Amino acid sequence: MKQYHLSKHQTFYCVGTNYQKADAAVRGQFSLNTPQIEQLLSAAKAQGIDGLLVISTCNRTELFGFAPQSQVLVELLCAHSGGSVDEFLKASYCYKNRSAIDHLFQVGTGLDSQILGDFEIIAQVKSAFKQARQAGLANPFIERLCNAVIQASKRIKNETEISSGAASVSFASVQYILNHVPDIDQKKILLFGTGKIGRNTCENLIKHTPNTQITLINRTKDKAEQLGAKLHVAVKDHGQLPAEIRNADVLVVATGAVRPTISKEIVFNKKPLLILDLSVPKNVDANVLECADVRLVHLDELSQITDETLERRKAHVPQAQEIIAQVQQEFNQWLETRRFAPVIQALKAKLKTMQEEELDFVHKKNGGDAQTAVVVSDRLIQKITKQFAEHLKHNDTDPQQSLAVIQQVFKIEEIHG
Repeated sequence: MKQYHLSKHQTFYCVGTNYQKADAAVRGQFSLNTPQIEQLLSAAKAQGIDGLLVISTCNRTELFGFAPQSQVLVELLCAHSGGSVDEFLKASYCYKNRSAIDHLFQVGTGLDSQILGDFEIIAQVKSAFKQARQAGLANPFIERLCNAVIQASKRIKNETEISSGAASVSFASVQYILNHVPDIDQKKILLFGTGKIGRNTCENLIKHTPNTQITLINRTKDKAEQLGAKLHVAVKDHGQLPAEIRNADVLVVATGAVRPTISKEIVFNKKPLLILDLSVPKNVDANVLECADVRLVHLDELSQITDETLERRKAHVPQAQEIIAQVQQEFNQWLETRRFAPVIQALKAKLKTMQEEELDFVHKKNGGDAQTAVVVSDRLIQKITKQFAEHLKHNDTDPQQSLAVIQQVFKIEEIHG
């Protein structure tokens, strides 16, 4: 990336791991909850980093930011997650400058999602920006880039049919239940965990099935009660989890725990039980398969489901990419303006100095209306600097050569960001 004077570290990186590079177990090692993200951002600021975005979902954990080397971001991530640097390097990727920008656009618009067109990710981008701003790490570049990605996502959702129908992990889980559980309206469904995926799954269950036997359990009962009241479903205490599992036909686990919360020790099913684990890290111990008539499915398997809706979405990818290109072009123009700004400001300062010298000479020699001369010369300075700025933004111009000429002609010292 050229010198844009946006950060004291001129290289913009993305380091991360996702569903394409690592399975759920490995992704779980590098998953970050809100307190961990806050601690990571605080540590980054203490190290002198001035722009950083952290995104952590069930499908990916990624850091976008300015740093002296990518290794700095890798070490920050590993220091605040459960994985080591060596493990991360085996299942990670690193993008730099333009490639890192391109990647965030693909992620934020749902084109890089495990389920194509999953627009839930844009909420994570917004949340990541809010956390960065609160930590004092949302520099002008980060802010402008996030706004551009949000704009592209909104346009794609409104102007294409890539968002037609529901397509997300929560919808995929409901689709799996509909396809594999007969007489679903007669079955008892237990949902454990009422975070975002849990809420969306519950809403999709109500929307796509006639089932009235849905029960919610959450470690913090008041959160479950709020959702239960909104969706008109039953809520039980956390202590009743084993008993409710015993009565359930389907158990959906979507908690934010860092280790398994469901194991064979609390599964006493008296009939066939389908368990869907939508959590990263995995929240259901594989030993539940030692129980009779238990089937366990993890979200990685759910995300491989392709139906007519998802196949139809692929046809709209080119249109989505075109929208991204348009928004990126506007972002790139802003970047170019930022690159020229220091030289234009220095030129203006140089002209001001020349103005003061000439006005002082004229006043000493002739006296006269100095104020009128100041106004006229100020207008000339504005016109001159505007002409140079327009010249630099012209497509046929070699900006680097032009900047060098301006600095040489007006004897402007080298500009530093």
